[in-house]
Amino acid sequence: MNKRVIFNKILRDITTVKIQGARNIAKKALYAYSLIPTPKSKKLLLSARPTEPMLEKVLNKLDKQPYTTVSKHFDLAQNVINKEIVKLIKNKDVIFTHCHSTNVSKALIYAKRKGKKFEVYNTETRPLMQGRRTAKELMKSGIKVTMFTDSAAAMAIERNNKKDKTYANKILIGADALLNQGIINKIGSGMIAELAFIHKIPLYIVADSWKFTNKKVPIENRKLNEIWDKAPKNIKIQNPAFEFVPKKYITKIVSEFGTFVYDDFLRKIK
Repeated sequence: MNKRVIFNKILRDITTVKIQGARNIAKKALYAYSLIPTPKSKKLLLSARPTEPMLEKVLNKLDKQPYTTVSKHFDLAQNVINKEIVKLIKNKDVIFTHCHSTNVSKALIYAKRKGKKFEVYNTETRPLMQGRRTAKELMKSGIKVTMFTDSAAAMAIERNNKKDKTYANKILIGADALLNQGIINKIGSGMIAELAFIHKIPLYIVADSWKFTNKKVPIENRKLNEIWDKAPKNIKIQNPAFEFVPKKYITKIVSEFGTFVYDDFLRKIK
C-alpha cells in the first residue's frame, strides 16, 4: 500500500469518526503527516476534525522535531496520568464516565491492574455510540460496567435518598480541547458537569496537556442523518458533536503535570 493510499484512508477514518478520541486522532494524523509532510496534507488533516487542538499541535511539532520524538509523548503522558488516577481511586468507588476517552480508559484499566476494586457507570453516547467502545474495553479488562442511556445519566449521578449507595461518587471524563475558561468535550458533558456540581460529586478532567490552546475552538456540527436519516423536511435537527464546560464545574484536572485545580493547571501550562 503506497503512502497516498494510507494517508487517504487515515483522513477518511478521522472524518467519519472511525478513528475517535483526541489522542488516537492525533497519533494517526501524526503518522499520516509523516508520510506526506506538505502544507496541503496538514490542511486536509486539520479540516477533518476542527475541534482538536492536539491534532494541530502534533502536526506543528513534526515540522521541527523527529517523528519518534513527538510520538513518544503520548505514552509518556499516559504513564503519568495512570499513576495519578490510581491515587484518586478508592476501593468500592463507583466511577461515572461519558463517551470514549483513551486517557480515561487506559487509566482505569491500569488502576484495575494495580488492584483497585471499583465499578464504572457509563453512557451509550448517541448518536455514534462511542460509549460502547468504552464499555467493551473496560469489560475485557475485568472491570464491572453498567451502561445507561444518555437521558438516564441523572439516575447514575443523583443520590435519591440517604441510604442510596448506587450512585456514582466520582466522575472522570476526557477533553478534546483545554481552554482558559474551561474545556470542550463530547456533547452531554455539560449536563453531566452541572449534575456533578449540584450533587457535590467531584468531576475530574483526564487529559493530556497538549490539548490546551489559546485559540478559539469551533464546535463541530455533524451530519443530520446521524440523528434521523431521511427526516421530514420541516423538522429542524441539531447535531453538535461537542460542547463547552465551564471550569467552575471542574474539581481538578489530571494531566502529565499531575492533579491540579484548573487555574493551577493553567499556570503550569503558561
